[in-house]
Amino acid sequence: MARGLFSCFPKRASSASTINVAKPTETPADEPAPEELKRGGAVVVELFSSQGCVTSPQAELLFSRLGRGDFNLEIPVILMAFHVDYWDFNGWKDPFGSSQWTVRQKEYVESLNLDTMFTPQVVVQGRTQFIGNDEDAMLASVAAVPRYPPPAFQATFGKPTPESLQVSLKGSLRSKLDCGADVMVALYESGLVTDCTNGDNKGRMIANDFVVRKLSKMWSFNSLPAKKTLTGSLDFGLWEGFNSTKCGIVVFVQQHGTHHIFGSQRIQLPANL
Repeated sequence: MARGLFSCFPKRASSASTINVAKPTETPADEPAPEELKRGGAVVVELFSSQGCVTSPQAELLFSRLGRGDFNLEIPVILMAFHVDYWDFNGWKDPFGSSQWTVRQKEYVESLNLDTMFTPQVVVQGRTQFIGNDEDAMLASVAAVPRYPPPAFQATFGKPTPESLQVSLKGSLRSKLDCGADVMVALYESGLVTDCTNGDNKGRMIANDFVVRKLSKMWSFNSLPAKKTLTGSLDFGLWEGFNSTKCGIVVFVQQHGTHHIFGSQRIQLPANL
């Protein structure tokens, strides 16, 4: 998309005007309580952000507060921050920016019938979107979207080389899949601090959490029984300064076409990797 179609929103907008809802070492899985399974599992909240956007740091702070539990939500959330690269021309290259995340955001623009791409943007459960620094819209959307039973995977981690991480999963999706969907695995990192020396955020120290560093497809299905056991492995290339204590993976099921999310699970990496 042309740069002229990108927007960096300067202020918080009212939730009524911005929410857009689409139509309807081995680490064990965290076992949800029976009540949680009945209600549904966690809600996936995705932030599309850039250190080159002047209002993204405000959204990043709100995002981190959501992850810390500052809002005392009864609904569990799983967070992923995707740093896009289309603001890199504006004086500061985001060290976590990627064209892969720009493509992911563009897919949401298309599936949600939006006119443009912008930062900061939040997408909840693949169904609802709004300006990323709108606290009211975020809390309302988390409460409103459908929830689904979480996958039940156990993860085994290894490092075949110092520059790679192997993730092996074994388990099931817990609910029947009767539509085309992908099982995705994201590797994220928290506790990141960047000194911006140029661009619109020049002179600011920017803190980023839940930053997706890698994303890969583990499986793709047209249909799948609820309790069918799945096993698979994939390798992620690692970055300089990788620290497993700051990282985790998110396993989530995303429908083809709509990009609706039908279940998600977060697993922390072991400290001894």
